[in-house]
Amino acid sequence: MAGPGPARLALPAFYEFVAPDDWRAVDFISDLHLDASLPRTFDAWAAHLLHTPADAVFLLGDLFEVWVGDDARDAAFERRCVDVMAEASTRRSLAFMAGNRDFLLGAEMREACGLLPLPDPTRLTAWDRSLLLTHGDALCLADTEYQHLRTLLRSARWQSDFLALPLVERRRQAASMRHQSDLRRRAAGHAMELWADVDAAAAVSWMHAAGVAEMVHGHTHRPGSSTLAPGFKRHVLTDWDLDGAAPRAEVLRLTRDGLARVAPTERSG
Repeated sequence: MAGPGPARLALPAFYEFVAPDDWRAVDFISDLHLDASLPRTFDAWAAHLLHTPADAVFLLGDLFEVWVGDDARDAAFERRCVDVMAEASTRRSLAFMAGNRDFLLGAEMREACGLLPLPDPTRLTAWDRSLLLTHGDALCLADTEYQHLRTLLRSARWQSDFLALPLVERRRQAASMRHQSDLRRRAAGHAMELWADVDAAAAVSWMHAAGVAEMVHGHTHRPGSSTLAPGFKRHVLTDWDLDGAAPRAEVLRLTRDGLARVAPTERSG
């Protein structure tokens, strides 16, 4: 049986976000996979949120390696993340879009951190320029196994049942799911070309319906910009990993002059 394709992917509702006229810059980051085992990545992320010159930072999914419910926010590492975002939100706007690792991040966590909710996808208009923002996983149609799992995990019934479990059991199940995901990647030989990318036709259909010519997304860990079809371009965010053998971290910044890829802002002083 053929897997789902663009014709089977229903067009979503497009949330609208209009940037204030006095904003000078908006930063986009995603796929930080924050975890207590990645201290350098955490430090770089915290420094950027607290010291970036941008008026807003849009966190486009997979901020955390895993998020099992807002009652986890009082654990030691999670509390450090809350404190960073709560402080940063007093200096600039922070907006959060859920990814495939942190789709259970809810209103209690957003309120504690001062995060604006950003539905997926969102049409951002700033300085007479419009971009379609998405985490990107919903468009990776070739990975049919993941899409079936995604449908299950995003259902209200599954989430209600999962969040009713004790926190320790949710953590155990999440660790098991991450382990299975790691096994799949090792079986693929870590070859990026074997991992599903966004479906070009489906992405273009979203952009066409939203009335935009550019899309910003993460998820695929394939940073760069490319043309999906004549007149339609996408910009892929990098993942962050400053604790591994090949350190990487990058910000996509939007200003009146356009988009630019810049290094994270380091701690001042």
